[in-house]
Amino acid sequence: MNAVPAEPAPPAWRQRAVERSTRAAKLRAEQRIQRFLDAAQELIAEKGTTDFTVQEVVERSKQSLRSFYQHFDGKHELLLALFEDALAKSAAEIREATSAAKKPLERLRIAVELLYKQSQPRPGKQSPLFTDFAMQLLAAHPAQVATAHMPLLDVFTELVEEAVESGDTRATKPRRVASLVMQTAMFTAQTTGVPAESHATAVTAEEVWEFCLGGISGGT
Repeated sequence: MNAVPAEPAPPAWRQRAVERSTRAAKLRAEQRIQRFLDAAQELIAEKGTTDFTVQEVVERSKQSLRSFYQHFDGKHELLLALFEDALAKSAAEIREATSAAKKPLERLRIAVELLYKQSQPRPGKQSPLFTDFAMQLLAAHPAQVATAHMPLLDVFTELVEEAVESGDTRATKPRRVASLVMQTAMFTAQTTGVPAESHATAVTAEEVWEFCLGGISGGT
């Protein structure tokens, strides 16, 4: 039985040409996607809500409806992309802010306090992605919420693991501890504070850190 001869490898120039064409197409796609994201972000800022249509995004981006559906299944996926992007930026900011601190526990403190401040409602500025959309997402698509928070969880897990290695905490399940610390900071930031007679006393970032520190110091 005769062996089937192997096909000759394409010339190097052809491979370079194909790679160059692929890179150019990828760059154009990324630029189109960013224009859709920027348009949606502008509409959210103007309306103070995620109540806009795909057609409005298309018109604002000055692109075609066909192009939109080449990149997104619909409005939900577009909002999810914005949500994931915002959380990824938050994670990057926290990683950068903690990089200068020398001690693991100090890095974790910086991360907790910064996440708390990032998650607080800003006076006069609505954040429908983290109120309306996030709540709907949590109820209907919890797996997507978990995926979106993965960059943040990775950062906090690394910080908890470093604190364990240094002997600052006895946490036996660093990733679970990191998740609990994150949720404490993020959800506490959305509350009105601690009830005190006829009003509520605001919770500070320092108080949130002290609470988290007490939890991780006990070993979880």
